[in-house]
Amino acid sequence: MRHNVDAVLFDMDGTLVETEGHWGDALAAFAQRLGGELSDSARRATVGTSMRVAMRILCADIGVARTERQYRADCRWVEDATLTLMADGIAWRPGARDLLAEVRAAGVPTALVTTTPRRLARVVLRHLTADLGSDLFAVTVCGDEVPARKPDPAPYLQAMAALHVRPAGCVVVEDSAAGSAAGLAAGAAVLGVPSLQPLEPAPGLTLRETLVGVGLAELHDVLAGRAPARAAG
Repeated sequence: MRHNVDAVLFDMDGTLVETEGHWGDALAAFAQRLGGELSDSARRATVGTSMRVAMRILCADIGVARTERQYRADCRWVEDATLTLMADGIAWRPGARDLLAEVRAAGVPTALVTTTPRRLARVVLRHLTADLGSDLFAVTVCGDEVPARKPDPAPYLQAMAALHVRPAGCVVVEDSAAGSAAGLAAGAAVLGVPSLQPLEPAPGLTLRETLVGVGLAELHDVLAGRAPARAAG
């Protein structure tokens, strides 16, 4: 089937893989180390943000002040804890494996654009390539490789430039508010499939509850603006 999608750019945590739970467990464990308990609302607010932003949300939530040096050490602790949890296994989000396999089989360029640092993303990529094979993505952009992080469009613009594609021909697949905002600001059409954080309707954003049943035909409709926006829980 003919399509006009020039490239598909995927977020990682909560979009392709079920790793948000690992991040949440690590953040909750760190809050307990500081003598507090991370609230559900604060946890949801951290989804899709950088590690530094997530730690500031956590500390504000439990009422703890940290120095800049402590923040750097805190971020490393949470990343290390998440890395340990990832070793127990990484599962696909519903429908994500089939969508990525179809896009690859059609020869459509793909990119992975994540706020996660490279050292953690590398672990996830090993799991994915063990399942679907090598060269899953033509380009991978991680959170420690960009001048600004989501919701800034810089990560997606960097990936588009590396793919040599025009933003207007791209579909971004995201689960978070920060990621969706970044994709829209970069000039792409965005398919939003929320995991832990609700997404509000916006021009250029198509909402679905799951990636199950989503293929190139549906991505073409997202790009063409013909896909109906569905309330996503």
